[in-house]
Amino acid sequence: VQLQASGGGLVQAGGSLRLPCAASGTFFSSYAMGWFRQAPGKEREFVAAINWSAGSTYYADSVTGRFTISRDNAKNTVYLQMNGLKPEDTAVYYCAAGWPHTIEMVRDYRYWGQGTQVTVSS
Repeated sequence: VQLQASGGGLVQAGGSLRLPCAASGTFFSSYAMGWFRQAPGKEREFVAAINWSAGSTYYADSVTGRFTISRDNAKNTVYLQMNGLKPEDTAVYYCAAGWPHTIEMVRDYRYWGQGTQVTVSS
């Protein structure tokens, strides 16, 4: 599985961005998909995840109520809709795929995209 995240950019605080992550390869619909982010000097952290059927979604406390994860298995794409962006959301955002034992654990995801930069100005 190869993952390609896009949609990052520079946005003012309070603005919105939508990050798509396109997957190539087979069995996309069998994977849980996650979004993680990494700010300079910090560890990569969990943002959101969605199970294979899109029946369950999970969010970090810091983004709950502002971000929404979704997936379209027919298009092999997962999305992260980010509203109400804050300067502290500035980071490189990564999408990941796998069968995580613990949904928010970085090491539990097998496949990773290259990341897309999101910068939120105050």
